[in-house]
Amino acid sequence: MKKMAGSWNLFEITWLVLFTSIAVGFTVISKDSLFGFTVFITGVLCVVLAAKGNLMSYVFGMYNTVGYTYLAFINGLFGEVMLNLLFFVPMNVIGFYMWKNNRQEDGKLVMRQMNLSGLFLVVMVSVIGCLLLGLGLSFIPGQNSPYIDATTTVLSIVATILMVRRFKEQWLVYIMLNLFTVLLWAIRMLDGSGEGLLMIVMWSAYLVNAVYGYYTWNKVVKEVAV
Repeated sequence: MKKMAGSWNLFEITWLVLFTSIAVGFTVISKDSLFGFTVFITGVLCVVLAAKGNLMSYVFGMYNTVGYTYLAFINGLFGEVMLNLLFFVPMNVIGFYMWKNNRQEDGKLVMRQMNLSGLFLVVMVSVIGCLLLGLGLSFIPGQNSPYIDATTTVLSIVATILMVRRFKEQWLVYIMLNLFTVLLWAIRMLDGSGEGLLMIVMWSAYLVNAVYGYYTWNKVVKEVAV
């Protein structure tokens, strides 16, 4: 792809501008809050920079984590609330330092690939975790979509751990996570959530980026292996 604006290529700039424009449009039309818009923007910047292996991903990620926690709380998604407060906040700090300490001489992040036994373990932990957490959430009064909420929670944890450890397979987990989260917010929108539509757009942007992230990291890993 043709390089533009330094290390940014045409695709990255195009889709970032596209989804930002859509977010602005929805914010104006639905009269959504400026706060919801900032959560969207920082989230998009976070995942775009993660795909590029950029440390600033964790800076924008911290704001997005706190903002998204609030939106999840007022929508009764308590699994998402617990995930963000108890896991993502500390993992943003840990991830920043781990990425900072695993870079090449030219400043690029050292990316890794899992073996088959590692992939099998990830799948088993994810399936069992989703079922157990979904069962637990179903007993909480006011909890909406417990098993879908549990799936997004578990996949988020797994993907974040793989991300911090710099495995390219994080992006495969993120693809599944984003699909389930779009479904989660679609259900909330149908139930009257004011932030539902904007969250669907945001997580759709994450889905596009996850596919691109896997393409980018897989390409780098293959080049290093040659």
